[in-house]
Amino acid sequence: QVQLVESGGGLVQPGGSLSLSCAASGITFRYYAMSWHRQAPGKQRELVASITTTSLTNYADSVKGRFTISRDNAKNTVYLQMNSLKPEDTAVYSCNGKYLRNDFWGQGTQVTVSS
Repeated sequence: QVQLVESGGGLVQPGGSLSLSCAASGITFRYYAMSWHRQAPGKQRELVASITTTSLTNYADSVKGRFTISRDNAKNTVYLQMNSLKPEDTAVYSCNGKYLRNDFWGQGTQVTVSS
């Protein structure tokens, strides 16, 4: 059974930091391109950051310089370090894993940036 389980969300003040984790099981993690997405209320889901199997990274313009995606294949985990958080970063953050025709999603974790 494939599972992607996110953790690390919560409430943080503007300017603060959070670190999200997504632990994968049931897949050969090192084969999968991984990514983080977010969806705010009333908005479409958007790609936040992605990382290839060789750890090449890509970021949405809105988070460049503030967020860092990384992966640890030994732990089957992908991370998203979020710094200098803004209220507009408030959303449900979900991780995704893709390999060939396989496409898996986690259940998401809420991130709220508010004073």
